[in-house]
Amino acid sequence: MTDVEREQQIDYMDVEINLLKPATPFMRDHLRIIWIGFTIWVLTTFAPITATRLAPEIMTTQIPVIGFPLHYFLLAVVGPGAALVLSVWYARKRDQIDEKYGISQDVAEPEMTETVADDAAAADGGIGE
Repeated sequence: MTDVEREQQIDYMDVEINLLKPATPFMRDHLRIIWIGFTIWVLTTFAPITATRLAPEIMTTQIPVIGFPLHYFLLAVVGPGAALVLSVWYARKRDQIDEKYGISQDVAEPEMTETVADDAAAADGGIGE
């Protein structure tokens, strides 16, 4: 039996959710993506700070083209840029997992109702023209 077939037979109301020990193949795949993204985020966020503490002479040198110190550039540009790239990466990976397991994110469109009759009173008490 494949992971997809096994996933379709699981009743999620009877499954205990444990982030450290996922019970279903879908949860395992999703948790793997979360941990990979979290690790990349931690590295891009805290590595420049740690490197500045360990090697201040290298990290405080100015970048020749833009004139900013290296640690400032890494924290001001690379950190937020990495967060944006990780957001796009996560959305695409999640869509791939959803497609793999047959999970649909479609939203049902509301049904159109009939329009109000022409002889209805205006909401402000006036007469419709």
